[in-house]
Amino acid sequence: MKTRILLVEDDPDLGMVLKQYLEFSDFEVCWIPNPEEILNDRKLMEGYQLAILDVMLPVMDGFELSREIRKTSQIPFLFLTAKGQSIDRILGLKLGADDYITKPCEPEELILRIRNILKRQHQAVQAIVSIGDYTFIPSQFRIVFRDETIQLTEKESELLLLLSKNNHQIISRKEILETLWGGNDYFFGRSLDVFMTRLRKYFQNDKRIRFDAVRGIGFNIEFPD
Repeated sequence: MKTRILLVEDDPDLGMVLKQYLEFSDFEVCWIPNPEEILNDRKLMEGYQLAILDVMLPVMDGFELSREIRKTSQIPFLFLTAKGQSIDRILGLKLGADDYITKPCEPEELILRIRNILKRQHQAVQAIVSIGDYTFIPSQFRIVFRDETIQLTEKESELLLLLSKNNHQIISRKEILETLWGGNDYFFGRSLDVFMTRLRKYFQNDKRIRFDAVRGIGFNIEFPD
């Protein structure tokens, strides 16, 4: 069965080229030029494994569209945009994007990044993981503490899963970035720091859980057995 991708791109020429290239690479693609179609019919989001969102869209930009999508779907997504400023890239990653690609990009690079995202999806462990007084459910992207449920983004869940596999160990920033972001650069590093801050906040009720930064190396992970 082919992987189904939702492409939201208002440029007719680029939209057609991307659709044809993705289909040539054995993906099934639904190309939507206007985000209003998604907002008017949320069922359009059903059955897709990944979404590609242009940032400069009519009616609302891709950032706002991603916020709307997250209200009803946990589908992984990446931004494809001509906006290359660092503040825009960081915002996109903060919103939970699995990647952020600046136009123009090589179609081969886009395909590679898509396949990396899908690979991480398939590698997600479905079992329940106990982390101190918390219960982590990777398949549902959530953690539970007593009667409280915290919904995670896809990227937060992937990061927590990777950290849980390295309990009582130091894991390098390079390993985390290359495993989850597909590269080790300044912007991805900034995004990682944001996600680590979020995880510390989520687990603040159990002081035994530690995500300690090790200067120049990475993070020392300590979860109670």
